[in-house]
Amino acid sequence: MIWVVPIAAILFLGSGLALAYVIGGSAVLAFIVSDNTRYLAVLPQKVFSNISVFSLLAMPLFILAGEVMNRGGVTKALIDLSMALVGRLRGGLGHVNILTSVFFAGISGSAVADAAALSNTLVPAMRERGYSAAYAGAITAASSIIGPIVPPSIILIFYGAVMQTSVAALFVAGILPGLVLACALFAVNAWYAWREDHPRVEKGESPPLGMSIFRALPALLLPMIIVGGIVFGWMTPTEAAAVAVIAAALVARFYEGLSLDDIWQSLSRSAILTGSIFMILCAVAAFGHLAALERIPQAIAMLVTDLGLGPVGFMILLNVILIIAGMILDVTVALALLIPLLAPVALANGADPVHLGIVICFNLTIGLVSPPLGGSLMIVSTVTGVRYWELARKVVPFVLAEIGVLAILVAVPEISLMLPRMMGLWN
Repeated sequence: MIWVVPIAAILFLGSGLALAYVIGGSAVLAFIVSDNTRYLAVLPQKVFSNISVFSLLAMPLFILAGEVMNRGGVTKALIDLSMALVGRLRGGLGHVNILTSVFFAGISGSAVADAAALSNTLVPAMRERGYSAAYAGAITAASSIIGPIVPPSIILIFYGAVMQTSVAALFVAGILPGLVLACALFAVNAWYAWREDHPRVEKGESPPLGMSIFRALPALLLPMIIVGGIVFGWMTPTEAAAVAVIAAALVARFYEGLSLDDIWQSLSRSAILTGSIFMILCAVAAFGHLAALERIPQAIAMLVTDLGLGPVGFMILLNVILIIAGMILDVTVALALLIPLLAPVALANGADPVHLGIVICFNLTIGLVSPPLGGSLMIVSTVTGVRYWELARKVVPFVLAEIGVLAILVAVPEISLMLPRMMGLWN
């Protein structure tokens, strides 16, 4: 009878129900067909225990800080700084796009927010300079996934809450992988620039470096406040998120200021995003409760042992599963559904929780630029008017580079673990 559950889930999706209702309804149906109805009475308690996690409080605050910064005129200052630093190189605006995404990553922590912001600003500028619309959109989408890796990261907070892992250690662990990813994207853009003879920004067109640094300094202080406060033990990640909101408002005042409508839109958007995430968390908690009752993680562990995969074999299998899941599921949903089932098996095989978190989150964010869903691709396609599948074809070299970086992160855990260990945040 369990086959009824996926069929019902497909029908729920086809009816236009919100994803949280689809997951929640399917979970309740799974309780019924697996003869676990008697355990439904304790389901509300299990749901609330799953979301009653202190570190999750940081999520809405970081979302709000990013919204305030994005509406406060920060974009132009960061683009000018990137232009002054790398604009003179061959394919300069492509490099500017990537470097701006690195700067944005320390502000918003969201790939979709970064993709939307740069699609409105840099993509038109690139098209004016002779870049194809598809290439400008593809590099914008590809570089946007730096956002969820470099702190502050919404999905790293999510992983830390689900797996009871230090969010501070995860934040610091994401810095080097984010920079390695940026370097890989720089290399792909340089190759494209050589092959397609992309232009460089002329000397008189790039802003002065000193003035650009001065203008961008307030925005760049925000990630320094967040990471510095956490690393030196002055603040927990949740307290750092609250400070980030105040700092974001002050920085926005330095630039274009915030109107009452901007403040209202920031609060509304943050509430909507937070509510949608927590609804999905509640729905997935029901599946987690059922998985625990049916001992599914233990069954997976036994299967891995029987197949003789070993730590390396299981890590490869895990990454293949997650890449496929990232292509068809929202990152938050994939994390909530799969991590409670698969991560304990990886930990039992000797994986480090922090390294595993970086690998999993990096893996799933690649799905944001991979068909058939590709959240960042959809945003860029919508904003720029470039056809989705044309964009998907152009982004393939960038995706291959990102998968290459993922393989390096899996093979060399020290890239993720070196900084947390140096700073005493992880053993």
